[in-house]
Amino acid sequence: MTRRRWIADEVSGNRAALVGSHAAHLVRVLRARNGQEFDIVADAVVRRGTVVSISDTRVEFELREEVRAESLAPPIHLLLAIFKFDRMEWAIEKATELGVSRIVPVVARRTDAHLASAATKRVERWNRITVQAAEQSRRAAVPVVAAPIKLREAVHSPAALRIVLSESEIRTPLRTALADHESKGEKSLAIGPEGGWTEDELDLFQQEGWIPASLGPAVLRAETAAIAAIAIVLSEGYG
Repeated sequence: MTRRRWIADEVSGNRAALVGSHAAHLVRVLRARNGQEFDIVADAVVRRGTVVSISDTRVEFELREEVRAESLAPPIHLLLAIFKFDRMEWAIEKATELGVSRIVPVVARRTDAHLASAATKRVERWNRITVQAAEQSRRAAVPVVAAPIKLREAVHSPAALRIVLSESEIRTPLRTALADHESKGEKSLAIGPEGGWTEDELDLFQQEGWIPASLGPAVLRAETAAIAAIAIVLSEGYG
């Protein structure tokens, strides 16, 4: 039977712990007990762990042998222009489940000013979502949600292949862009806000060497575009 996977909050030698609300879920909802075994991600390594101590806000594990982890894929960095927080949280969760390695919230020209000003306070919550999603999908690493930055900074991604999804790009489907610019290294995908990227923003991407691509004739919500783009990259063997 597949063991439930948890990402340790604290690691020291052969001991690890979940703390706070993270531990409370295991104790109160899943009824953890001493001697129960789980897979524990400790310093990005998956090890078998046995529960040795339980309280309402802390569960400690004795760590044993390393568990064979899934093969590592070249990382996908997601530049996600900030949009309505409920839908953005859904996108962050699903992008984590699909395997992205880093999420960068971007303040774009069409980002709502209120959302842009409130985004920094959301980063801690967004990172909690990635931990939960990584555990759900049995990942060995949790993607980091970076502090929000303006697009002029975000375009300097060092990834080997950088693609900006654009509603105005009708000539180059994303699959074609991937086939024409094969790369085995890091990849960055940029997803625009509600209303899309402005022309001057697309010019900035072009100046920095980003490749424009399309997801087809339909106008997709930002969260749908993000998940569709990641899935296409993975299906083409680039993830």
